[in-house]
Amino acid sequence: MLKALIFDVDGTLAETERDGHRVAFNAAFRDAGLDWHWDEQLYGELLRVPGGRERIAHFIERHAPSLDCEWGEVRSIDQLVADLHRGKTAHYTALVAGGQVKLRPPVAELLRAARRAGLRLAIATTTTRANVTALLDHLLPKARDAFDVILTADEVPAKKPDPAIYREALARLRLAPHEAIAVEDSEAGARAALGAGLRVLHVPSVYFPQRVDGVTARLAGCGDDDPADDGLVVRGLADLRAVEQALAA
Repeated sequence: MLKALIFDVDGTLAETERDGHRVAFNAAFRDAGLDWHWDEQLYGELLRVPGGRERIAHFIERHAPSLDCEWGEVRSIDQLVADLHRGKTAHYTALVAGGQVKLRPPVAELLRAARRAGLRLAIATTTTRANVTALLDHLLPKARDAFDVILTADEVPAKKPDPAIYREALARLRLAPHEAIAVEDSEAGARAALGAGLRVLHVPSVYFPQRVDGVTARLAGCGDDDPADDGLVVRGLADLRAVEQALAA
């Protein structure tokens, strides 16, 4: 029996990546006097690396190796990464506060339906708590307390597709995997949830539009709804519960 939904944040609750995080990263680079610019295509490639700090370090290694010589010891590079990420977080929270980031309508309706139905809600994300707090404060101020568990990169350092964050979410909810469904946009997120034994509701996003193997269903209104071979499509909580009952039969 379904008792909880566990939501990813970036790309799932809101399309934060292209017009939020990417813009904030570029602003932080400018603040630091760096001529780096992550355009939409490059940022899509960098999203294959989970975690903002890890993304910056990966970019330095692949695209700006000469920086090692300029900054000297590895500790200096590590400090640069930390400083850039701190600056990026400040810019991101300002963007959210300014209304540049919006909730995804189908996901927002799913949240409302889940609350009305008395389901427990949780968040499991590889972004920082500061980013999550900013998003909830400005986009879900009345629903922030509805989340029983909020897990971020600050609490569970292992990044998706490692299933650690979903295992921890289940432990804190005191639920078995079959009692919850993860809501995810990316393949890495889906793999993390599946690795923890969860079923997955896929919500395709701008950077992750492709179908993910192994998901239970896909939420209508998120991405392309046309392909007949795109797996089972649901339009809300009632459909999702019907799917769950059919799977359990």
